[in-house]
Amino acid sequence: MDDPAAELRPPTTDELDAVEALIEAWLHRTLDENPLLVAVERDADAGPGDRRWFARLAGEEKDTFTLRLTLRQRMLHYETYVMPGPEEDHARFFEYLLARNRQLVGVSFCLGEEDAVFLVGAVPAATLDDRGLDRILGTVWASVERCFRPALLIGFASRFGN
Repeated sequence: MDDPAAELRPPTTDELDAVEALIEAWLHRTLDENPLLVAVERDADAGPGDRRWFARLAGEEKDTFTLRLTLRQRMLHYETYVMPGPEEDHARFFEYLLARNRQLVGVSFCLGEEDAVFLVGAVPAATLDDRGLDRILGTVWASVERCFRPALLIGFASRFGN
């Protein structure tokens, strides 16, 4: 999708099919080559016009987490559930995450359902390639790994005897 006009008009079905094929091939190749990626599943229940995958990642600070990739009309959206909303020290917890957002590139922390914390991002579908998909995977993994334990120790301190 190297056509500059492609960003000004909705992609054709063939163009979206090509991006979908790129993502599929990358996921399966990465599953074979990268030990951080432990499972890949296609979401058969995705809504109309959505093409969605679940990529299960092995972490160190957070044992496992699932990266949801959703290809829509113009963008590839990606997100992962990080943790539930804090039980205590709400202000310091959210201050920590907002401060981390300033340092992150390509992702940001946000609130989701039931005040759960998610890490989200999106890129134009027309710009996707293997390197960009590698960058998404690495960015999400590194961001969760870097921020999970400190946020957990702030928002759930009494569970750890703090």
